[in-house]
Amino acid sequence: MKKIIETKNAPAPVGPYNQAIIANGMLYCSGQIAINPATNELVLDNITAETKQVMKNISAVLEKAGSSFDQVVKCTIFMKDMNNYAAINKVYSQYFNDATAPAREAVAVLELPKFVNVEISCIALV
Repeated sequence: MKKIIETKNAPAPVGPYNQAIIANGMLYCSGQIAINPATNELVLDNITAETKQVMKNISAVLEKAGSSFDQVVKCTIFMKDMNNYAAINKVYSQYFNDATAPAREAVAVLELPKFVNVEISCIALV
């Protein structure tokens, strides 16, 4: 059985998917981009601000599901430009303890939804 996770504190899906699904004690969080859920506007001032908004959105989904960044076991970072890796990683690293950080991959892609610069998804325990 799966449970749909939905919160107004993260952006509504922009396609036929849910913010997250819980199945068998695992939370599968859809990729988040830098949409501010309060304004429904993209936060694209710079890569740091964009990444912070992405992480805020992930945090809201984790919280709604009864999980947290401490429970994240896997992340995937999609970025439009690998030159942004260091700046994205600097923000991302603020949410995890180095000793218990999740498994992760970071890949450059040609394009992302709404032509943003970064999208991050995760899998967590609940």
